[in-house]
Amino acid sequence: MTAPKLALSEQAAADITADVVVVGTVQQDGGGFALAPGADAVDAAFDGSLVDILTSLGASGKAEEVVKVPTLGKLKAGVVLAVGLGKQDPTPEQVRRAAGASARALTGVKRACTLLSQVDLQAAIEGTVLGAYNFTEYKSDAGDGPVGRVDFAAENSKENKATLKAATAIAEAVATARDLINTPPNDLFPASFADRAVKLGEAAGLTVEVLDEKALRRGGFGGILGVGTGSSRLPRLVRLSYKGPRASKKVALVGKGITFDTGGISLKPPASMEEMTSDMSGAAAVVASVVLAAKLKYPLEVIATVPIAENMPSGTSYRPGDVLTMYGGKTVEVLNTDAEGRLILADAIVRAGEDNPDYLIETATLTGAQLVALGKRTAGVMGSDGFRDRVARIGQAVGENAWAMPLPEELRGDLDSRIADLANVTGHRWGGMLAAGLFLKEFVPADLEWAHIDVAGPAYNSGGAHGYTARGGTGVPVRTIAAVLADIAENG
Repeated sequence: MTAPKLALSEQAAADITADVVVVGTVQQDGGGFALAPGADAVDAAFDGSLVDILTSLGASGKAEEVVKVPTLGKLKAGVVLAVGLGKQDPTPEQVRRAAGASARALTGVKRACTLLSQVDLQAAIEGTVLGAYNFTEYKSDAGDGPVGRVDFAAENSKENKATLKAATAIAEAVATARDLINTPPNDLFPASFADRAVKLGEAAGLTVEVLDEKALRRGGFGGILGVGTGSSRLPRLVRLSYKGPRASKKVALVGKGITFDTGGISLKPPASMEEMTSDMSGAAAVVASVVLAAKLKYPLEVIATVPIAENMPSGTSYRPGDVLTMYGGKTVEVLNTDAEGRLILADAIVRAGEDNPDYLIETATLTGAQLVALGKRTAGVMGSDGFRDRVARIGQAVGENAWAMPLPEELRGDLDSRIADLANVTGHRWGGMLAAGLFLKEFVPADLEWAHIDVAGPAYNSGGAHGYTARGGTGVPVRTIAAVLADIAENG
């Protein structure tokens, strides 16, 4: 994507040299709305009547509402753009969504100044960059580009400069994941995805390793090979390693990288199958996250292990009834080839465990059951109880709506196989998201703090744009992973 240039600005509102000034509006408990903090000088330019003018134009302060007012020479800027924050005492997520909505409304504008930074600087920056996101690589006429430059009304202090740097890097990491997800599968397949991950990793100074199908066969990665050899485009395993200054903890990241999922022999129905280009969203998220860790110099060691395959039906596909020997030696009876993500993740989790990490974070568009249970915008988090709850709490705090889910022991027996160590699915439809988590648990080293984030719904937005979320790949859960890494760096 082409991101806007960002800067801090201490200019007085009356002197702002921008085409548009963005102000926030907040609903009041007793009815009506008020201007958000920082807009007093803009209101004064309208002789204190800006709320009345906005009301006459239909404004109400509701979340993500956008209303434009010409300044008629009252300010150097030609337009005031009022964006709704929703309810009183706006949270960072309200600011993030409002900033995203305003950025989408600023398409084609050369320069804007936003006063949302007076409410929450980091949220305003993240929301602005992500709201301006638009994937146009395959359009012959991309139309107007995003806003060219955004100034954030804030003191040009050392602290605010650090916030600008970190928030920009986080938003750009989300955009990187979105770009990977939105790239069509004829251009993003296992080998090309591996090449892009290597390029991103080397640019960030990471240590990079790629295993091709021959190395995977020598290493005994039966899950990745089982899923990936039905395609003419053979699988890969990518490892990206970062070691920061004074690294006190080691964190393993694992992400599912199915570049396209037909379901294999257990073929999916054709409706919406084109969205399966997003089945590598977990891999995109962990690649972007380890690169982000390097950019922000987290005092951690972070190692991303990324299994990449394409699940296709062919004469060389794995079949229902096959038994795969996974990396590490466990055997799995395949009952459904459309439960492929957990097979490649199992190999990667065992390999990641060999690095003896203190924490393991794994994410995947893993189960349709996640959508049934939690919908399109809430991720399910499973794993060891304490770390699971920590990841879910942080995910909620950053606005990615993670929700802690159990791993009920009574479901484990339903994964027993007649002929192998376990089966890849149960024989029923109950608790499918939880059963998938229990399957993965079988491959996690004992006593390792771990979390599995199922983003089958939140990773891809098939509806209209909202807040700072465009159509297509969302980049969830990059911001959750980034915040968890920062929390581990600070608190262990």
